[in-house]
Parts: sequence; structure tokens; C-alpha cells
Amino acid sequence: MGIRAKAVALGVGVAALCTVPLVISVTADAAPDVLLSRNHPVLGSSAKDTARTAIMAVDGDTTTRWATSTPAGTQWLRLDLGRQQAVTRVRLVWDPAYARAYRLQLSPDGTRWTDLTRVTGGDGGTDDLKRLSGSGRFLRLLATQRAWASGYSLRELQVYGPGPAVKATPVTSAPTAVPAAAAGLTDARKRERAFELVSSAENSTLDWRRQFGYIEDIGDGRGYTAGIVGFCSGTSDMLAVVTEYTRRMPGNKLAKYLPALRAVDGSASHAGLDPGFTAAWKAAAADPVFQKTQEDERDRMYFDPAVTLATSDGLRALGQFAYYDAAVMHGMSGLREIRAAAMRVAKTPMQGGDETAWLNAFLDARVAEMRTEEAHSDVTRVETAQRAFLRADNLDLNAPLTWRVYGDRFSVTS
Repeated sequence: MGIRAKAVALGVGVAALCTVPLVISVTADAAPDVLLSRNHPVLGSSAKDTARTAIMAVDGDTTTRWATSTPAGTQWLRLDLGRQQAVTRVRLVWDPAYARAYRLQLSPDGTRWTDLTRVTGGDGGTDDLKRLSGSGRFLRLLATQRAWASGYSLRELQVYGPGPAVKATPVTSAPTAVPAAAAGLTDARKRERAFELVSSAENSTLDWRRQFGYIEDIGDGRGYTAGIVGFCSGTSDMLAVVTEYTRRMPGNKLAKYLPALRAVDGSASHAGLDPGFTAAWKAAAADPVFQKTQEDERDRMYFDPAVTLATSDGLRALGQFAYYDAAVMHGMSGLREIRAAAMRVAKTPMQGGDETAWLNAFLDARVAEMRTEEAHSDVTRVETAQRAFLRADNLDLNAPLTWRVYGDRFSVTS
């Protein structure tokens, strides 16, 4: 079995941030400021197809729209205003698949973001947000709570300020494909590839869907390790899984162990869990609700926030996977610390740096962090997997792939 240890802090990620309800004006009266956003470069976290890409949200035509390709997690649009601009008003025209909660953020460089405003309790239609105060070259719409199960869809994003507006090249047609940095692990095949890569290290197999019932104490000081990404009784994420499962399915086989899981959180102890907990976990694994809970909690705690962070750094699929794998082992707080260490020696692509140089710096920082703990001292999941892909200049994580982890050889052909 591969190393399955991690350190996790609950509540990490965009969706866990506290928000302040905002009264939304839907009046259509014009502001004295000028429109800054029309036909400016825009990037989306995903796109349903080439007819509904991000550019459709800034083309000045409310009959076109941007739609996300996946309903999972946070989705975003990032707009380049051409230069530092003061922003006083933002108008959003939603399709029926609107965001109940979202944030508008500004950045001088596309990497350091400051909230312009936060919205909760949105009801769709047109949100005309006035009397805003902020400045930046980049504006990001971060949608954190969806109203429809299918995802998000926006007909128009209009940004206003005193200007003058930077002239933009008119866009007459949609791009033929979603930009690579926007697609990345939102592509279903590459998302699956990322799960297989993590499973090769966490479960010594590519078949991650057969690991819902896995559970053992691997002696790393984190209590029981279990499930599809090695949720641990000592690092809060196993507690999060069982808590959510009990919310969805009260009276399940694991619910009675919640007090014990709370008591042992942060330790290697099995107090209150033995002798029945492992059998209960394995039995629960046959329940589709428990399986879906594991997948959703994996995405909420690790996959979605890691991929969002990587995409905001301008990284393609390999970089998005590298961030996700780091989150699985070190938690999102650990991922951010590794990223901060890398930023002391390199720039992200969004900061104007070279993508390969940035990823080498990030992997160097990851290896250094792993070697601070005996349980993580085998760094093959980085050096003979991620680094091997990087040396091959496979930044899009295209198949075929061959790698080694903890002495085992794996490959995928499609």
C-alpha cells in the first residue's frame, strides 16, 4: 500500500468562507461611468462547449451565454480590463442556472485577489451592483453556490468605472476550443486520470472506485486511513465524511461512532472506535449514498479548491494535478505553504513566469516538505511520476502515461 497520510484543516476552500448578504438592486438606470468590459479577454474555469465559452459573457449580446461544463465546486470567470481600472458598478445578467452565492474580486496581476463585494441569497435575473469601490486590472466572478444542479450560466457580465476604457479587439465568433488552462482537469477524461494517479499512490491501484471500503491503520500517527483518498481519523477529514453521510442518511452504520471520531481527531487513538468501526466502514461502503458522500467530500476538501487555485495560477492539467495531489497529502493549508515556498524562487504563469520553471520550483518545495516527515520520505509520487511528466513536457497530462510510485509501475493508455 502507498503512503496515505495527510494533515487537513476543515473548512478550507472558497465555499467555506463567511459571506455577508448584500441587497441587490435590479434597476436598469444607467450609471455615469463607462463600460470597461465588452469584448475584453476573458477566461473561464470551464465551458460546456465551443458555443458557450467565457467570451459569450462579455460580447454585449444577451442572447448568447457562458455555461459551465461541470456542476462540481466553485466556477469562475476572469476578465482582463487591459490596465488598472477603478470599478464602481458590475451588472450580471443570469441565465436560469444562476448563482445563489458569489464573490466579485479584483487583482492587479491575476494572482493576488481582493473582494470587491460578496453576494448571498441571489435569486437570478439581473444583479445590478452599484456604489462599488475598488481597482484592479483583473476582475473575477467566483460562483460558490449554484441554484441548478447542472452548474452555472451567465448571459452578460458588464463592468463599469470612470475609465477611460482600454480599446478591445471586437470578437466576431467564439473560440474553436476552450483554452487549455481553462479546460485542464475539468475535462472528464483528465479528471479521471487525476483520480487514478492519486489512487496509485494512496491505494496502490488505479481502480479508485473499489476503495470505498478500504480501511486500516498504517502506523503513521494519524489513526485509521480509509476510503478513496485516505481519509484519516486523526486529521478531521474522516470525521467530515461520516458527519456528511449521517446528514444524508441518518441512522447509518457509522453514525454511532461520531462522538468517538470527534474525540480522537488530531491523534492516533482508536478509543471508542474499536472493535466495530472498521467493519461498519466496510459495510457502509456498499451504500451508494456513502460512496457519493466520499466523492463529494473529496471534491469539496481537495479537488475543487486545489484545481481552482492552480487554474488561477495559469496552470494546465499537470499543474492542476500537482496541486490536487499535494492537497490530498498535506491538506489545502499545506498546499498553500508549499506554493508560498515556491513563490520565493519562481513566478507563476499568471505572474508572467514560465510554467515549467514554476512547476519545478513547486515540486522542489513539495519534496522538501515531504522529507520533513518520515511517513512521507519516499518522494517517488513526485520524482518518478509528476516530475517525469514535466521532463517530458507533458503539461496537458495527455495519455499515454507511465510512472512509478513506491516501487510499483503504472500506465494509462487513454
